[in-house]
Amino acid sequence: MKTAVLLFFIGAAVAVTYDECIQCICIVETSCAMPDPLCNFDLHGSEACGPYQITYPYWIDGGRQGGDWKSCTESFSCSNSTVDGYMARYATEARLGHPPGCEDWARIHNGGPNGHTSAATLGYWGRVHGCLHNYLP
Repeated sequence: MKTAVLLFFIGAAVAVTYDECIQCICIVETSCAMPDPLCNFDLHGSEACGPYQITYPYWIDGGRQGGDWKSCTESFSCSNSTVDGYMARYATEARLGHPPGCEDWARIHNGGPNGHTSAATLGYWGRVHGCLHNYLP
């Protein structure tokens, strides 16, 4: 999925690709490093694993990549495929009513299928947005 979106930083338009956005999601989650231990419990008591902190339901919705959840999250490649599958399912123009962009991807990743509409995901989006500002040339 190679989609570009525009973010505005102090009046300057910056093109943000899907891959750049997903990289910043990974950075916000775990500094994009394989966590040790692999899994942790989030604020809601859900076990989340790997560099993207993928929960079991997220892994299922992302297409059950790699055979089993925890083995998949031990691999950057499988974790990336899971995130791609999740976004292909939930971050679509048909669902959102507009072409998806980084804010949608970040908030859906953080808050689930309808996270893009939840005020609870705005802080997370702010962290991803900050990463983009630092990550892009």
